[in-house]
Amino acid sequence: MVPVGVEIKETEVSDEEFEAMEVFVRDYLAASVESEEDGGRMRWYPWHSSDYRFNHIRNVVDLAADIAEAEGADVDVVRVAAVFHDVAKLEAEQDVHAEAGARVAREYLESRGDYPESFVEEVCGAVVDHSYTGELTDVPLESRCLMEADLLDKVGANGAVLMLLRMGYESRTHMDAAKMVDRVLRRARDHTERVVSDTAESIAHRRIKRVKWLREWLEEEVSEMDAEGVTER
Repeated sequence: MVPVGVEIKETEVSDEEFEAMEVFVRDYLAASVESEEDGGRMRWYPWHSSDYRFNHIRNVVDLAADIAEAEGADVDVVRVAAVFHDVAKLEAEQDVHAEAGARVAREYLESRGDYPESFVEEVCGAVVDHSYTGELTDVPLESRCLMEADLLDKVGANGAVLMLLRMGYESRTHMDAAKMVDRVLRRARDHTERVVSDTAESIAHRRIKRVKWLREWLEEEVSEMDAEGVTER
């Protein structure tokens, strides 16, 4: 007998079910690119290809699951919402991609499994919420975990490498590297101010420290480094 007042967890997503979701999302992103004559809405920007977008999703899944577990959120809801959060990113405009992604998630969950309606609603709600630009305290805990993970993916070494790739795309030289990495630091600090949980804040500070080290090493090793725009460290 279950004690009165104890909430029964309604669903548990198996590893096999989650892997099937990942395969679906990966294929959906690839199809979104292939279906357009120009190669996809954002494919011209190399790190917004379907491969990049799927890698970002997997990063967010891992981060969101860690935050959810530490913060006492429903990890199943958070992981499933994370894997679907950008599924429509390459076919929908930025301002509606979250709602479009929630529709894809709902169709998948209602047609490919016996998931409780409450679970489907929570997942789709978190997918919609992830593009919310207001205070993270305004949204449910599961949405917040997803949003914090989404913010943190481009903070740290990953964000620095993406910025350096952008340098090559813009035909910049390595002497601009420190200035470009400073942009990562500024964005990281902005994101850190937005996160709410102690777990997300701790992850952010660890990642910012790595970028600071990279910035200092660049300044030491490149004799003609362009120091304009350097932020306070």
